[in-house]
Amino acid sequence: MKKFKYSSVLTIAGFDGSGGAGIQADIKTASALGCFSTSVLTALPVQNTQGVRKIYPIPVEAVADQIEAILDDIFPDAIKIGMVHTSQLVETIVSTLGKYKKIPIVFDPVMVATSGHRLIEEETITAITEKLFPIADVITPNMDEAAILASMEVKTLEDLYAAGKLIKSLGCKSILLKGGHQDTSTITSLFYDENNQYHTFETIKLATHNTHGSGCTLSSAIAAYLAQGKTLFDSVSLGQQYVYKAIENGKDVETGLGNGPLNHFFNPQKLIKNEMV
Repeated sequence: MKKFKYSSVLTIAGFDGSGGAGIQADIKTASALGCFSTSVLTALPVQNTQGVRKIYPIPVEAVADQIEAILDDIFPDAIKIGMVHTSQLVETIVSTLGKYKKIPIVFDPVMVATSGHRLIEEETITAITEKLFPIADVITPNMDEAAILASMEVKTLEDLYAAGKLIKSLGCKSILLKGGHQDTSTITSLFYDENNQYHTFETIKLATHNTHGSGCTLSSAIAAYLAQGKTLFDSVSLGQQYVYKAIENGKDVETGLGNGPLNHFFNPQKLIKNEMV
């Protein structure tokens, strides 16, 4: 009798009770793309579509225990790491993952929410660059986060190129610099690969405020495609296409009073079953 396993994605990220970002967006994205999703909670932000009201910490021991519980039982095909807002969390995640075999890791350096609220402690940035960057296959900062990481103003496409070089020098393997905050009719994102080559991705900017959780969704989509065995470049490309369509299909829906969520399930895929050998 044949046996199968699901393509599995683990998300290590923060909570969003309003359902548009964080672990909730990650689970929705992986599920919509046909993957089985597991999760580890790193923080409990109190938030809605209008912003973050407060952040309750999760004990680092609880984070380590959660990671071990999942990896000992449902070993993922890819990992997405999101909100890591303290240096202790960085160290805990890196050391715990280091006990297991290496698999693709997508790190979304969540520092600034869509609403503009800063979500990270200053001293955490050094820990992220020194410890998380080296184990991540790709990081996915937006323009605000790129500005923090590169210690420079990032407002234009030219700024994005310059920031990419500076961030790459910090030790990450590859970077997807998201251009969603550009004040232009066409959005250009840059993928700076392992071979120090730039690839550009252009999309038409959609007129909508429903972009809450778009960064979480993109990094999870990339992880989902990696879990399916696709190359990093193809995963980055397909991930952006998925996010664009999710925004497009949810742009005219009112959910909450602020920045609404994406439509993650505009074209849900069946759960992928892979035959075990």
